[in-house]
Amino acid sequence: MTVRPTPNNERPLTPFSRVIGQSRFIVLLAVISVLLVAVALFLIGVVQAGTGIWAAVLAVSDGKFEATPLTIAFLEIVATMLKAVVFYIIGVGLYSLFIAPLNLTVSLGVETLSDLEDKIVSVVIVILAVTFLEHFVRWDKPLETLQFGVALAAVVLALVFFQRHSHEAKEAQQAKNPDTVARAKKEMFEEDTVEHEISEQEIEGKTQSRG
Repeated sequence: MTVRPTPNNERPLTPFSRVIGQSRFIVLLAVISVLLVAVALFLIGVVQAGTGIWAAVLAVSDGKFEATPLTIAFLEIVATMLKAVVFYIIGVGLYSLFIAPLNLTVSLGVETLSDLEDKIVSVVIVILAVTFLEHFVRWDKPLETLQFGVALAAVVLALVFFQRHSHEAKEAQQAKNPDTVARAKKEMFEEDTVEHEISEQEIEGKTQSRG
C-alpha cells in the first residue's frame, strides 16, 4: 500500500479539527425531522383539499351556493400547504448548507443562511396574509378583525425590516470578499478540507474595511 506524501506547504490539522468539521453531519437529524414534518403537513393538506372538494360537490348537489364557508375552508388548505413549504425549504436549505450543495437550493436562491432566512420570512408573510384574508372573509366581528389586521401589519413590517437589513448585510459581506464563501464551499464539499486558510485577499479586504 502506498502512502501519499504530504506537501510541505500543507498545514497539519489542529486537534479536533477533523471531528468538528465532520460534526456538520449531525444536521442530518434536523433535516430528516423537518422533511418528515413537511411531508406530514403536505398529506394533511391533501386530505383537507379532498374533503373540501367533496363538501363543495355535496353543497352544490343540495342547491347550496354559499361561497363563504368553502372559501374559508380552502384558505385553511392554502395555509397548511404554505406551512409545509416552509418546513420543506428549511430541510433542503439546511442540507445544502451543511451537507452538500444542491441545484434545487441554488435555483431557489438559497446559498447562504441569510438566503434561507429571507425565503422563510417571505413565506411567513404570505401565510400571515392568507390568515388575515381568512378572518376578513369570515367577518364575524369587524372590530376584532380590524385589531387582528393591525397586529399582523406590525408583525409584517418587522419581518420586512429584518429581511431588508439581512439583505444589506449580505451584500456588504459579499462586496468585501466575494470569492471567500465560494472558495470555502469548494474546499469543504469537494476537497474535504475542514480548516479554512486565510488568503491575502481576505486580509486586504479586512484592512480596507477598517480603514
